[in-house]
Amino acid sequence: MTPPCETPAVRVAVRDLLDDSKGVSAVEFAMILPFMLVAYLGSVEVGNGVAISMRTSLVARTTADLATQFLTIKNADMTNIMNAAAAVMAPYSAAPVKVTVSLVTTDGSGNGKIVWSDTLNGTTRPVGQSVTLPANLQTPNVSFIWSEVQYAYTPNLGYVMTGTLSLSDSAFMYPRLANSVARINS
Repeated sequence: MTPPCETPAVRVAVRDLLDDSKGVSAVEFAMILPFMLVAYLGSVEVGNGVAISMRTSLVARTTADLATQFLTIKNADMTNIMNAAAAVMAPYSAAPVKVTVSLVTTDGSGNGKIVWSDTLNGTTRPVGQSVTLPANLQTPNVSFIWSEVQYAYTPNLGYVMTGTLSLSDSAFMYPRLANSVARINS
């Protein structure tokens, strides 16, 4: 008598089980899915972060460039410059952006001081405040526009990147139409 585990029916069932590959794809997919989701969501979040970082740099250059095109900046002009900063951030939210535009003049030794400052969602620099300038801008007796931008980026999903990242950039540009740009509060 043949033992029950060696009957032809059992051998056929074991062989069919070993040859059956119908569920292998589903099992492999279930094992790989979490890694694929993390990679996808991470690439979306990192991509948004990089795009916002590039927009932050563009806002710094744009606001400085716009301010250098005036002889005198009035309140309405500054409002337009700051509104342009918000427009450059589109399609991303402009709510977390902080923009500060200042006029810096240097003395005979190349030391910088704030002449005037305006801001969007931030804090203005105090008039007369000394500022440390990059070495290439420590030129005696010049004026330039300094635009500083900060953006608090919070990932949409927070699945791969968590917390808030502080993105920032600044731009220095010389006035175009005169040696300095006056600021009139009117």
